[in-house]
Amino acid sequence: MPTRRSHAAAATAGRQTVAAVFLAFLQLGCSAFGGPVAHLGYFRTAFVEKRRWLDDRAYADLVALCQFLPGPASSQVGMAIGLAKAGPLGMVAAWVAFTAPSALLLIAFGYGVTHYSDVIPAGVLHGLQVVAVAVVAQAVWGMARSLCPDASRLSLAVLAAIAALLAPTPLTQVTIIAAGGLAGLALLKAEAVQGHGNLAIAVGKGWAVACLALFALLLAGLPLAAAAGSSHALDLIDSFYRTGALVFGGGHVVLPLLQAEVVPPGWVGEDAFLAGYGAAQAVPGPLFTFAAYLGTVGQIAPNGWTGALICLLAVFAPSFLLVAGTLPFWEALRGRPTVRCALMGINAAVVGLLVAALYDPVWTSAILQPADLALALAALAALAVWKLPPWLVVLATAAGGWALAAVLPGL
Repeated sequence: MPTRRSHAAAATAGRQTVAAVFLAFLQLGCSAFGGPVAHLGYFRTAFVEKRRWLDDRAYADLVALCQFLPGPASSQVGMAIGLAKAGPLGMVAAWVAFTAPSALLLIAFGYGVTHYSDVIPAGVLHGLQVVAVAVVAQAVWGMARSLCPDASRLSLAVLAAIAALLAPTPLTQVTIIAAGGLAGLALLKAEAVQGHGNLAIAVGKGWAVACLALFALLLAGLPLAAAAGSSHALDLIDSFYRTGALVFGGGHVVLPLLQAEVVPPGWVGEDAFLAGYGAAQAVPGPLFTFAAYLGTVGQIAPNGWTGALICLLAVFAPSFLLVAGTLPFWEALRGRPTVRCALMGINAAVVGLLVAALYDPVWTSAILQPADLALALAALAALAVWKLPPWLVVLATAAGGWALAAVLPGL
């Protein structure tokens, strides 16, 4: 028989206040280092394991949807959680809290910091790369146990990982997810009776359709408006909105695309761009906040704070419209038996993609010598065995990277 305590737990897992959503994501925005794949690990720890705002299946469904959408997948997952827990204001609160710390750091860097090594001591950045190995490994293990409990789904995950490693492109990722859905329909029908966690999306389908229509209208109309006018602000909005609307593969992919948008026309110098590229790897939160840095250092007005806000809002605007426009339909569809079958296959494929990402780029960029592996194992033990807070593990591993650099100067 349910107890008062179980009812309280269920209430906690339901609707949340905007303030609760903001504070939860602010903590992540200040501590979630390691790029988009690591962010998904942090989100799972925070919202599936710790707060129990949603279960593993609901979380994996969100990850699968956001992998399909263009834009920053981890930020979109955060927006979706905020929307589900506190409505449209919760969606905004989740984005602001997760994005503001890294955006402010990169704006400050753009205003005056020109020597990267003067800001972050040697080895700290490498320590942040190492802790990403531990974070992603923990996420892969936890999701694999929950989402690949049988030979069929484990096999799908292995095949997905092999395909992603052999052809590491954004198009491959989308193809793998689609193939996982088809395999789920063909192989997992008998298991589709399982339920799914309720997301309780507080956006009607009418508003969802309006968001999708606005997304398409801006994508088609902004280039025409920019070509017809002479406003650099409109040029910025067009370039950054188009990048956010069309980039697949997440934060690491957006950096070279933005380079093609801002360097050739002379909006940002090559040296300034490369300096910001390095800084973007060192801050927590989404890599899409690199747009704020580019707006700050732009050589044509509006720049500074104004340029930063224009570019930041423009690059994230497509994600707001796509998440709000697709999530209500996704919530209705994913409970149907056939969709449930496809999602079981998609979730297995997502596990495979995370396995591939754990190796490349996370492992290959961080584990360069035995000392790195030792530091990563210590971080993994701190997260998985000792249950230390992720932000504390991040700081400790960054300090460990600094110490390794002092002992092993060649690191």
